Amino acid sequence: MADTVRVRPLADEDWDAVVALERDAYTGLGLSEGRAALQSRAAASPDTCFVADVGARTAGYVLALPYPPHHYPDLTRTEGTAPALPPGNLHLHDIVVAPGLRRRGLARHLLRHLTGTARARGDERISLVAVGGTERFWSARGFVAEPGVVPVGAYGQGAVYMSKSVRAHPAPSPSTTLREVS
Repeated sequence: MADTVRVRPLADEDWDAVVALERDAYTGLGLSEGRAALQSRAAASPDTCFVADVGARTAGYVLALPYPPHHYPDLTRTEGTAPALPPGNLHLHDIVVAPGLRRRGLARHLLRHLTGTARARGDERISLVAVGGTERFWSARGFVAEPGVVPVGAYGQGAVYMSKSVRAHPAPSPSTTLREVS
């Protein structure tokens, strides 16, 4: 049976599900941040943070916020109130899909939505720190490794900073168009 997928802005009532998804994804890597840090990152840029619903279930989320190139959130701290940055680089801090719903295209769907959002904001690049052996996944989506940016241990063993242009490969603009996942 197929369920409808919808990407929408992250809302206050989503936090229990987001925290559980983040904990399940990152605790084994020693990278789980907890509710306060996650909420501070979303508060820094609420227009670039989304959830994906499959039917009535929160199936995944993405947290992204403006950061200068070659910079990224400190996992040991919450985001402070910083001056608003002009568009340029949108840092994809977290993208998580529920374990039972992986390998169905939901992460790609969230990434397309985020790419369209970055383009609409006027950003030129999206950056991220690939953790837990995900560099190959991100490379397949156009991200290029920039070794040496992330200090050893800051994001776990083998973490690598990566980025891609949002202008190089046009993607569909953000949409709340529903599609089916089976």
